[in-house]
Amino acid sequence: MSDKISCGFTTTILHNDRQKEIEHGSVHKPVHTAVMFGYKDARALADVFQGKQSGYRYGRQGNPTVSALEDKITKMEDGIATIAFATGMAAIGAVFQALLRQGDHIVSSRFLFGNTNSLWQTTAAQGLNVSMVDATDVANVEAALTPATRMVFVETVANPRTQIADLKRIGDLCQARGILFVVDNTMTSPYLFRPKSVGAGLVVNSLTKYIAGHGNVLGGALTDTGLFNWTNFPNIAPNFRKQPAPAQGMAQIRAKALRDFGASLSPEAAHQIAIGAETIALRMERACANAAALAAMLEADPRVAKVHYPGLASHPQHTLATGLFRAYGALFSFELQPEIDCFDYLNRLQLAINATHLGDTRTLVIPVAHTIFFEMGAEQRAKMGIADSLIRVSVGIEDTSDLLHDFAQALQA
Repeated sequence: MSDKISCGFTTTILHNDRQKEIEHGSVHKPVHTAVMFGYKDARALADVFQGKQSGYRYGRQGNPTVSALEDKITKMEDGIATIAFATGMAAIGAVFQALLRQGDHIVSSRFLFGNTNSLWQTTAAQGLNVSMVDATDVANVEAALTPATRMVFVETVANPRTQIADLKRIGDLCQARGILFVVDNTMTSPYLFRPKSVGAGLVVNSLTKYIAGHGNVLGGALTDTGLFNWTNFPNIAPNFRKQPAPAQGMAQIRAKALRDFGASLSPEAAHQIAIGAETIALRMERACANAAALAAMLEADPRVAKVHYPGLASHPQHTLATGLFRAYGALFSFELQPEIDCFDYLNRLQLAINATHLGDTRTLVIPVAHTIFFEMGAEQRAKMGIADSLIRVSVGIEDTSDLLHDFAQALQA
């Protein structure tokens, strides 16, 4: 396929591997299980280690199968480089391990995935200063900035209450101040939204979720959009300053987080993720349509106290979401009226699965306060707006009528 052809999102993913020569005419990059890579010329081996020529050093730092996936994610996010990790949390942890130092300050949305919230507590105990703010308004982010602020971190759509950060105005603020803007795109996926469009310098994706899409493989990724000027970032070590300016951040992350901490994505997992990614557009279109129909049905039922879904006109950031995203996402949460026990309701569902995951082809449900957010305590849950009856729904690709019937019959009982 000629590189002069301008292709759409799905076509690009489907044919991306074939833009480079593949062994034996395969249409997918094969699974390379090699851990070590030999060179006939010892000088060539030294040049690879010194970054003078491309090549593989050791399986912990890179692999042909993983590289093919990284290139695919880079195309999906319209970036310049991607590093894949064993999990999404490893990717988030890599940002702080590789780029931040004691005394640095981070401004973060307070509406965060529970494990990311826990990570902030860990980094704070290790000497980083973290300000948690309501990022739905850029004024709160700006008020929290200090001379030591190195990074602003937000999620596109918060899990599980679906608050949406003031993405464009935060991006403008970070660009004006020279601050690294890091956006976790997991909840929207590169198909619904590209954080580069709002000025993000680094993009996080949990590959486990919508990109892989089938609940059968773990993975995470960091993508450099090419927008951040690394020459002005004070924490780049001298040896990485030798790299071209756009490559400095990722060079340090690959060495200090991937090499040193070893949260490497396996080639087998990379292959599974790459195959799953081929259908992300098809899956997201169906799942988003299902979510919109199901959220609307539940909001109209008097036995439901509240539905939190950006696609509903009642959502506080509905207008913002309409301007940012291709669709409103496939995740929402809702609260039942006090007289309905959330556990009894969940147990009456016949199709939806009680499981702690999201972004699957199957619809998944979970009582949030009693499971994934239980550890943070009632006070913190209240600050995040998480009621005891809150149920998170990750909507799958089932037939719409079947999902509507299932959630309705559980209410009628």
